[in-house]
Formats: sequence, structure tokens, C-alpha cells
Amino acid sequence: MQRRAQEAVAQNEQGEREITYRDALREAITEEMDRNKNVLLMGEDIGAYGGSYVVTRGFQEQYGRKRVIDTPIAELGIVGMAVGASMAGLRPIVELMTINFSLLAIDQIVNHAA
Repeated sequence: MQRRAQEAVAQNEQGEREITYRDALREAITEEMDRNKNVLLMGEDIGAYGGSYVVTRGFQEQYGRKRVIDTPIAELGIVGMAVGASMAGLRPIVELMTINFSLLAIDQIVNHAA
């Protein structure tokens, strides 16, 4: 684990910071959730399990169940809830397990979110 953490913050030859996509996502979500109390996170198994790629591990303990919401396996419903939440002034972040599942929510994405 320590080795992965060291690799995650390695620098390239130009001295620029290099991190994994997972760590970049985790860092960005954390930054926004700390900055704005209206940001919430919703998706399948993101709370107790930490997400299918472990991006959200520990978030439910840190931010609570009202801001880190485990949803049923219903991509259309998840995206629909996010659209409604954003219309009410919240800033939802939706995690779908893979890009393939976004096609199940394409109506909400194209016709309602956009």
C-alpha cells in the first residue's frame, strides 16, 4: 500500500506531479465536497463498498449518508435523481460503474440533463 501511495504522487522528468486517474478523481471529489456543502455523490455501491473502482472509499463515513448515497441498480433513475437534485440547487456527482451503463440513462442525459 505504501508503495502505491508513493507511485501515486511520483513526479515525471519535468518535475510535474503524476497521479493515477483514480487518485485524481478522488482528490477532485474531495476538494469539491469540502468546498461546497451542496455537492453530493450518488451511485451503485459507492458508500459502504467504496465504488467499483474504490474511488469513494471512506466518503460515506467522512461526509455522511445524506451526501454519499448508495442507489439501486437503476442507471436511468440515478441520473434522473441527479437532474432533479441539480434543478433544486444541489450539485450532484453521479458514479456509474462503467461507461456502458450510461447508455441505459441516455434519455436522462440527452433530453433532461443537457
